[in-house]
Amino acid sequence: MTKLSVNINKVATIRNARGGNIPDVVQVAMDCVKFGAQGITVHPRPDERHILYEDVRNLRDQLTVEFNIEGNPTPQFIQLVLEMKPHQVTLVPDADTALTSDAGWDTVKHQSFLKYTVKALKRFGIRTSVFVDAEARFIEAAAKTGADRIELYTGTYAHNYPTNKEAAVLPFCEAAQLAHSLGLGINAGHDLNLENLAFFIGQIPLIDEVSIGHALISDALYFGLEKTIQMYLDQIKFKT
Repeated sequence: MTKLSVNINKVATIRNARGGNIPDVVQVAMDCVKFGAQGITVHPRPDERHILYEDVRNLRDQLTVEFNIEGNPTPQFIQLVLEMKPHQVTLVPDADTALTSDAGWDTVKHQSFLKYTVKALKRFGIRTSVFVDAEARFIEAAAKTGADRIELYTGTYAHNYPTNKEAAVLPFCEAAQLAHSLGLGINAGHDLNLENLAFFIGQIPLIDEVSIGHALISDALYFGLEKTIQMYLDQIKFKT
């Protein structure tokens, strides 16, 4: 079954707005696990505008579920990852000033760099995932980097879902089939929510993991964290 990894960046954003330690990022992560999340995702950025590098260090020894660290593989990021040795690293090509991750790697253009980076991470036993758009050429090139998985950028699916959900999901179905045939595991993330998640998973049962943050944390303001996580797990199981 597809696993749910909760991205807790937005929790850190709220904390950082006032300083101090409210809400407690580590405690929220532990609560997510207690309420059923099968993984925790963080995306530390160089300016530490949400997750701090120290948060990553504090989380590492507390988690009993999969810990996924995602980010642009700058030297500082790689140093942190090799220090923490999480279960999974997701390589994302976002610029330092990017508001959020909004596109996948051009794995053709950056194949040498990605191949070198993936090799370095896998030497330490870290599963690697490469963030890509649902395009065949990028998936084929991602497989050549030696990565274990890809993460499909689902922003375009979420954007097009309200007008034509069948057309919106079709490129992702084809991308998942191709990735599977190349021996890649398949993750997905960006703008997945309670409206569009069940259909996505139902059409693509090959998805190993979804990483959801902004929508889930926002929904928790209305429904509470425990109920919200259960609602997302129910959507994954429902598979409409």
